[in-house]
Amino acid sequence: MEQIRIHGRGGQGVVTAAELIAIAAFKEGLWAQAFPSFGVERTGAPIQSFVRLNSHPITTHEHIYVPTVLIIQDASLIKVADVFSGATENTLVLINANKNVWPELKKKFTHVYFCPATDIALKTLGKNIVNTVILGAFAHYSKLVSLNSLRAAIREKFTDKGAEIINKNIKAIELAFNHHAQKK
Repeated sequence: MEQIRIHGRGGQGVVTAAELIAIAAFKEGLWAQAFPSFGVERTGAPIQSFVRLNSHPITTHEHIYVPTVLIIQDASLIKVADVFSGATENTLVLINANKNVWPELKKKFTHVYFCPATDIALKTLGKNIVNTVILGAFAHYSKLVSLNSLRAAIREKFTDKGAEIINKNIKAIELAFNHHAQKK
């Protein structure tokens, strides 16, 4: 079973990112579960959401303590929250940052990747909402969902937001996916 933990701040679409992964996985025939960790969060406060993917029904409903994938939508959380709690050497770590500004992470984790999600979001969406953007890099590195399934998930989840928002978000995930595909 894949266990994905997403860290971000209130208002950054952390919950939506989890839902989009689950919808995309479901479209590929997987069982999926997405849920947030709610408390007294407010805009800007550290929050997290969780996703489980499996080829069989998922019966556990607890928080994810040992993630196989860790997505950090706001790199400033590295200094203020224990975002790496429970992560193992083999956890896939994806961080919204332009470059590797934490070289020590490469010593701790085998799979650490940096995505310029903020730059791509500002360019395509006109605002710093990185949740869909970073999912393009997630699809590229994890191979857990395809780019086509993410496109379909965005169309489904954002259907009431209109074609312009849908198209901008699809363009954003494609830019992130292709940015990382070109780095190989």
